[in-house]
This record gives sequence, C-alpha cells and structure tokens, in this order.
Amino acid sequence: MTIAAAGGTALNTSGRVLHWALRYDLLVWFVSLGREGRFREKTLDFAKLKPGESVLDVGCGTGTLAIAAKRRVHRDGRVCGIDASPEMIARAKKKASKAGIEVLFRTGLAEAQPFPDGEFDVVLATVMLHHLPRKPRQQCAREILRVVKPGGRVLAVDFGAGTGERTWLPSHFHSRHGRVAPEDLTALFSEAGFARIENGTLGIGDLHFVLAEAPAVPVGSAVAANRTNP
Repeated sequence: MTIAAAGGTALNTSGRVLHWALRYDLLVWFVSLGREGRFREKTLDFAKLKPGESVLDVGCGTGTLAIAAKRRVHRDGRVCGIDASPEMIARAKKKASKAGIEVLFRTGLAEAQPFPDGEFDVVLATVMLHHLPRKPRQQCAREILRVVKPGGRVLAVDFGAGTGERTWLPSHFHSRHGRVAPEDLTALFSEAGFARIENGTLGIGDLHFVLAEAPAVPVGSAVAANRTNP
C-alpha cells in the first residue's frame, strides 16, 4: 500500500492504514463503552513512565495516548508520535494544540521509523501490531530496538486469543481484523534482541502486553566487541 505523506513523500507499507481520523475517537469511545480512558491510564502504568523520559508512540493514531504520556513525563520529558496516516497525524496535532500539550507528531512507518539510533527511553506500540503482516511486524520490532536507548524499554499491547472475556468490546470488534497470540508477541521482541521480557494480561478484555528491556550494551557494539575479543 502506498500513501501520501505530508510534503508529498510517498510511504510504502504492506500494513493496514486507518484514515478516518474524525470518526476514530468516537468509535473507540463507543466500542469501549466509554472506558478508553481506563485503558490508556493502565497502559501508561505498565510502561512505568518517569518524569524526564523520552517516549515514542508507534502507530499513535489520533494522539490520545501520546498526549497522556506527555503529562506523565512532565515538562522535562519529550514525547513523539508517528502514524502512517496523515489524517491521523493532523488530528493528533489539533488535539495536542487544543490541550496545550507539546508533542511532536509526524507521519512515519512502524517498520522504518524516522529517528536516529538510541533516541528514546521508552517506546509504546499499542493495539497496532495486528495491523502489520509478519515480516513488517518483525521489522517494526527491530526498528524499536534501534531507536530505544541501551537499557530502555518497549511496551507492546495487543489483542490475543479469545479468553471468554467480553466486557470490553474492542476485543470483539477487532476479532475480525487481526490478533497477535501472546506467545507470538513475546517471541517477536525476544527474536529482535530484547532481554528481560515480562508478559501478561492487561486486565481489560483479552488485551495482553509485553514489557521488554533493550540490552544495556547496544547490539552492534556487543557484536563488534566479540569480534575483537574472541
């Protein structure tokens, strides 16, 4: 799929891209029975955000989570959000401006993130990995490892296999659009090179999470050291 980014640059992705930004927030509120705020705050609790940290929200949609993350990291912290949809990014910028919250939103792909190596303390990837086919999903995990600082962390949240829980409707709503099995989500970040992986259920519907920590020494540096000192 090719989409037009701001400035006329074409972005190529094989993932599913949502463009209906104006309806997106209303839909999320409706299908979550108004409990989207609970999901957002619980997600940030699991991410263990601290004041002053730098945060990237991959697949940020209309920016609600990124704006909430900025409130957690306070003035000294920095939050960026990327999404493949220019419409979503435009909506996110308007919401941040209206709230008086400084967040950098830009159009970008999860599998080719427009940031230098080691840029962020924390990366968030919430209910977006199921939109990516297997190979782009693997590339996204590798890109997250690249842009996170040594010892930094990633929190990924997505829909898992049905657990019988039906109190949060997005789980049912997304059953037609894709899921990521818990063991596959864990393997995704393990194979990308993350260590100290925690996983479990979010406690809302059949959402589950992986919290993974990047190696304290960058992967490239470790490889180079091993070559120098066999």
